[in-house]
Amino acid sequence: MMAAVSPMLPLSLYVHFPWCVRKCPYCDFNSHALNDTSLPENEYIDALLVDLAQSAALINTTRRPLHSVFIGGGTPNLFSAQAIARLLDGVARHFTLTADAEITMEANPGAGGVPYATQYFAEYRAIGVNRLSLGVQSLDDGLLKTLGRIHTASEARQAMRAALDIFPRVNFDFMFVLPGQTLPMLDEALREARAFGAAHLSFYQLTLEPHTRFHQEPPEQLPDADAAAAMQERVEETLASAGYERYEVSAYAQPGAQCAHNLNYWQFGDYLGIGAGAHGKLSFFDGEEKISRVLRTIKPSHPRHYMEAARSAAESLTAESRTVEREEFAFEFMLNALRLKRGVPRTFFPERTGVPLAEIATMAQNAVTRGLLEPDDKVFCTTPLGWRFLNDAMMCFLADER
Repeated sequence: MMAAVSPMLPLSLYVHFPWCVRKCPYCDFNSHALNDTSLPENEYIDALLVDLAQSAALINTTRRPLHSVFIGGGTPNLFSAQAIARLLDGVARHFTLTADAEITMEANPGAGGVPYATQYFAEYRAIGVNRLSLGVQSLDDGLLKTLGRIHTASEARQAMRAALDIFPRVNFDFMFVLPGQTLPMLDEALREARAFGAAHLSFYQLTLEPHTRFHQEPPEQLPDADAAAAMQERVEETLASAGYERYEVSAYAQPGAQCAHNLNYWQFGDYLGIGAGAHGKLSFFDGEEKISRVLRTIKPSHPRHYMEAARSAAESLTAESRTVEREEFAFEFMLNALRLKRGVPRTFFPERTGVPLAEIATMAQNAVTRGLLEPDDKVFCTTPLGWRFLNDAMMCFLADER
């Protein structure tokens, strides 16, 4: 018998597209370079539809509408609008979407060249995509080359203009603390990013993640820690003066333009993950609509293995699943919630974990005593010190090692 699921807990869908034209040296996402091989467009969409049906069977979809869909990667815009339409048709068959559901698609300017953006963005919009997140990263040709991006600054600008003309909601991704980047160079990037007028901007600090080429072979002229801190302050101050609130660690939005899908992650909502390597989190409730368990799932990471599993009708596409243990909830919840500058209501913790607030009271008080968490009985929110040393604030909620 299917467990009752609370209609009050938001549900999102993440769809992963694992291919790129070329793997960037800083990227640690589950993405695979095409290397002149043909894109298995139809086969991969077939697999996603199988995955979607299996995922929908886990829950009562009539009680849980989707609040958002996020089509990420990789480079989803390597796939045609016809392919994305097949996916969204499948979503509509299995789920009800809320009237204001946010449907985001990631795109890279270099996929197919500039005519691709201007010609086909309209097709993505016509099939239901209402928010585009464009991976610009930089508008400096030298920095783009260092980052291994396949587009030029000119191509990025043309794609940015096309996105703003076509989609009602747009995000532009930028990176900073780049090899050879100076504060004046960052100022120019901020000036131009603001000039386009997108209501949402993401500014990510370059980090040398394990299992990336940059980690194995660090680029020269990386800004030091002091320069990186100055750059972070410049980004926040400059965007704040233009009306962008830093509402999450790397996300800046004008009023009402926050990313609904990502907010659901950070507020410990539920999400289904389909596609190669996709992660999911799903809560199950007892008859009184109190959480009985929270399940985390992972799909096969390699696209070939993922598609092979999908061809076997009897085989589950879930490669790994585990139930979150009671003592893990404090850290898992805060790992997400404290990323939000304004935090989350304290009531979210018992509602979305099934664990009483009293069980984490000592942890919370420790964070307050250390000056990392505000002494607010309504909201879990970091102090300015806690925001600066966010990892330390989160670590306060790790179960002690007895």
